[in-house]
Amino acid sequence: MLLFDDTQIAFSSKSDTDLRRANYLFKTIASPGMVKISKGLINIARIFHLPIAWAVKPTIYKHFVGGESLNECGPLVRTLEKYNVKAILDYSVEGISTDAYIQHSVEEILKTIELATLDPNIPFAVFKPTALCSEEILEKASTDNLETAIEKEEAGMFRYRMEILCRRAFEKHVRIMIDAEDSWYQLYIDDVVNEMMEKYNKETAIVYNTLQMYHLDRLEYLKILYERAVDKNYYLGIKFVRGAYMEKERIRADQKGYTSPIQPDKSATDQSFDDGLRFAISHLDRIHVFNGTHNEESTRMFAILMERYAVAKDDERCFFSQLYGMSDNISFMLAKKGYNVAKYVPYGPVASVLPYLIRRAEENTAIAGQSGRELNLIRQEIERRKKIKK
Repeated sequence: MLLFDDTQIAFSSKSDTDLRRANYLFKTIASPGMVKISKGLINIARIFHLPIAWAVKPTIYKHFVGGESLNECGPLVRTLEKYNVKAILDYSVEGISTDAYIQHSVEEILKTIELATLDPNIPFAVFKPTALCSEEILEKASTDNLETAIEKEEAGMFRYRMEILCRRAFEKHVRIMIDAEDSWYQLYIDDVVNEMMEKYNKETAIVYNTLQMYHLDRLEYLKILYERAVDKNYYLGIKFVRGAYMEKERIRADQKGYTSPIQPDKSATDQSFDDGLRFAISHLDRIHVFNGTHNEESTRMFAILMERYAVAKDDERCFFSQLYGMSDNISFMLAKKGYNVAKYVPYGPVASVLPYLIRRAEENTAIAGQSGRELNLIRQEIERRKKIKK
């Protein structure tokens, strides 16, 4: 049975100093009050352009982010490589949609594709669709509500930029994942990603779409995608995640007066996620799977399914992944056992990555037991090392 409680393996890449810092960080994150206060202070600092990098960079930034640039991420990529853990470098600047920023984002994502061609320990490129277009335009395109020629042009530019990135990935034989966004503008993103998959996934899965399985319709949508792929003869690249915007989705549904698109509870979400994995592994001839989860049971279940379907642990059609700074007990154990596993490593300037860091802190606070589990494992390893040194 695959177990994830060996702290020596989990934190084999961490120094004593790293563990002490992580212990302090997760102790802080475990307090909803502290997270709320910290979020407020960070937002105030951002509004008034106050210098906070000196406080953020050596603490939460260092724990969850690879660096400010691709070059700064290099040492981390090499460290992970020593433990058979791969890295996916994610340019995580958010909340800006100016033309200059969008062009810079396209150029940065192209750099990650180029780097992946040179470095076998970087198996995927990745980006958020909102790095290529404003949320407003994506929402209007998703609801067939583009009113002006400029809006239609901007929606067309989103497709054009997506094409640039997916074509470059195809030419360089680099797999590229497109992250999921809020439900009210996901439809247009899905449509464009499906076009890219149909075009560039004829021989293998190059383009991957992300399914947030806490959405009520995602399991049925997966089956529709499969039928379409079979009919048009291409491969599906699917990244499975539970979902990242639950409260935001429910609040908007309540405000707008429509039924929430989110599963009613965690149990239903877990069922949807696991059912998606079951369907995918039973159709591995057509679907390539990226299993993005911090859930030990879903991870263990997929490993069991791989064995049941006689799929080799290092089969390139199956990947596991966790965020950098979280669930090292899962990542490093999977790697030790020979599975394909990659850490999602965000990077970018400190001030620009703050929204990502706030989400990570809130996620660890909101997910039942997440920060507690992390904290417990960290403290176990600290105590284990103390005993060895006596």
